[in-house]
Amino acid sequence: MRAEAGLGEDVTPHVLRHTRATWLAQAGVDAHQAAASLGMTVEEFERTYSHVSPLFQKDAANAF
Repeated sequence: MRAEAGLGEDVTPHVLRHTRATWLAQAGVDAHQAAASLGMTVEEFERTYSHVSPLFQKDAANAF
């Protein structure tokens, strides 16, 4: 299935899950909704997947 999608050997289910979670966080999806869609608690989601991205940093800087 991975080859059919044109994905390399380095693309694992974990990579896809992490990417989905990161994109949900960057899109501003509520943490409760994002966590539920991934089958985890809000605490697990925030601890594991909601890391600081350059986009978040830019928004924070522009707030000043």
